[in-house]
Amino acid sequence: MTDELFDIVNERDEVIGQRPRREVHALGLMHRAAHVLVFNSRGEVFLQKRSAAKDNHPGVWDASCSGHVDAGEDYLAAARRELGEEIGLHEPGPLDSLFKLMPCSETGQEFIQVYRTHAEGPFTLHPQEIDEGRWIAPDALDHWMAQQPEEFSPAFRLHWRRAREAPR
Repeated sequence: MTDELFDIVNERDEVIGQRPRREVHALGLMHRAAHVLVFNSRGEVFLQKRSAAKDNHPGVWDASCSGHVDAGEDYLAAARRELGEEIGLHEPGPLDSLFKLMPCSETGQEFIQVYRTHAEGPFTLHPQEIDEGRWIAPDALDHWMAQQPEEFSPAFRLHWRRAREAPR
C-alpha cells in the first residue's frame, strides 16, 4: 500500500501543509475525513465492519463508508470516492451534508464531514477494507450501541448520536 498524502490543517480546517499518512497519524496532526451514512427505503442504515487488518480500530462497526480526504481533495469528492471504493456505490444519489465534527481523540484528530444518502444495495464490499456489512434499524442500533459500545469505532459512536438529532 502506498503512503497516501493528506492535507494537514489548522484548528480552522485551513490547509497548512501536506504529509504522508503514516506521519500524520504518528504525529497526531489534524487532517480531514468524510463519513457517509447510507439509508434504505425502510429507514435502515447500512453499517460496515472494519477489516481486522485495518491499522486503526480493526474489527469494529463503523459508518456505511468512511475515509480520509486526500491532499487537494474536498470533503464531497472524498465521500463520493469512498462510496465507490468501499461499497461499490459508484453513482450515489444526492449526498446531504449533516454536520462536521471537530478534531478530538475520538476522531483521531480528524475534522469529519458527515453525509447522508439513500441507496438499496446490494453493495460490493472492498475485501481489504470491510469484513462484512449489514442493514439495521436506527432504534436497534441505538440499543446495540448502548449495550456494547466497544463494538463500534469511537468516531462512529460520536457522530451517530449527532446524526440521530439531524432533521430527516
